[in-house]
Amino acid sequence: MNNVPATMNPKLISSGLHQYIDRETASVQSEQLYGDRVVNYLYSAVREKAPLLFKAFTSSSSSYLVGLWKYDVTFGPACSGVSSFCRKLGIDLSECVDNPATFDSPRKVFERKIRYWERRPMDSGASTLVSPADAKLLLGSLQTSSQLFLKGKFFDVYELLGQEKALWHRTFQDGDFAIFRLTPDEYHYNHTPVSGVVVDYYEVDGTYHSCNPGPILSVVTPYSKNKRVVTVIDTDVPGGTQAGLVAMIEIVALMIGAIDQCYSERCYDNPQRMEIGLFVKKGQPKSLYRPGSSTDVLLFQRGRIDFCQDLRMNQLRRDAVSRYSLGFGRPVVETAVKVRSTIGQALPPTRETGTHVP
Repeated sequence: MNNVPATMNPKLISSGLHQYIDRETASVQSEQLYGDRVVNYLYSAVREKAPLLFKAFTSSSSSYLVGLWKYDVTFGPACSGVSSFCRKLGIDLSECVDNPATFDSPRKVFERKIRYWERRPMDSGASTLVSPADAKLLLGSLQTSSQLFLKGKFFDVYELLGQEKALWHRTFQDGDFAIFRLTPDEYHYNHTPVSGVVVDYYEVDGTYHSCNPGPILSVVTPYSKNKRVVTVIDTDVPGGTQAGLVAMIEIVALMIGAIDQCYSERCYDNPQRMEIGLFVKKGQPKSLYRPGSSTDVLLFQRGRIDFCQDLRMNQLRRDAVSRYSLGFGRPVVETAVKVRSTIGQALPPTRETGTHVP
C-alpha cells in the first residue's frame, strides 16, 4: 500500500480525481463524478458572481425541470437504447424485477426494482445494522475524542433535524453518524437499516443543492439545507435491533423531484407511507428517490453502535485520492457498500450512555 498521503501529491490534487474503496475487493476505484465540471462551476463562479441565478437554479422548480429534461427523454429502439444506456453506467439489468424491455426512458431505469432478496443478501442476526442503500459510505462521530470526529464538516445536527426538534437534538448530540451518497446510476430505493417502531416522522423544507463532494467542500453543507425527510425509529422494543433511537434522514438533491414513502414488508408488495406507530423490519424497502443523486444520513445515540472494522479502516486509507481527504487535510475515504449489507453491530446501553430516551 502506498503510504504517501494524497494531500501531499500536487499532481493528483490538480487532476480532479475522486477515488473510493470497493468493499468486496478492498481495491481502490476511481469515480467519474456526475456533472463534475458543471457543478464545480456553479458552486464557484455562479454562486459568487450571480447569487440570484444560483438560488433559482437550486430551487424546487428548477430541479424538477432539469430532472424532467434529463430523465424523461424516450430511448431509441427499446432493447438497444436501454442496453447501451445501462452499459455506459454499469447498471446490471439481470437483477431487475421487471422486464428491461419496459424501460422506455432513463427514469424507468433509475426507478427500477431489483430482486434484493436474492441479489442483496442480509445477515439475519438480530443486532446487526445494515446499509439503507447502494451507496458510497462515510462514517463520523460528533464526539471530539473519536478518531472519526467530523463535527460540522458535513452538517449541523440541529439544522439537519429541524431547529424546533429539541428532543432529537439532545438525543443525538454526542452520537455517531453514517452518510450514504447515492449516485444517479445506482438503485434508488432506500431500505430500513434497523427494526423498530417509528416514533417520529416529518419533513423539513429546503433547497436542492448538489450532493457532489465539491459543494460540500465549498461549505454549502447541503445535507442540512436541502429538503429532507426524517424518520426516528425506536429499536429498543420487542423484535427491534436493540440499538437505541436511530434517525434516518433522506435528503433530496439536484434533479430529485420527490421522495416517495412506500414501505413494504415483503418484496415491493402493498406499499404504505411512514406513520408514527408503524413497526418496520430491517432490510425492507422504505422509500424511493426520484432520479438523480441523493443522500441518506443515519444518526445513532452515543455508544449504541460499533461500526464494522473494515469500514473504519477504509476511511483512513492513504492510497486513495479522495476529494474529502484533499479538502479536510486528513484521510476521509468512502467505501462502496450494497444495500442490506452489514455496517455495524448494536451495543447495549451502559451507565455512561444511559437509556435510549433522553
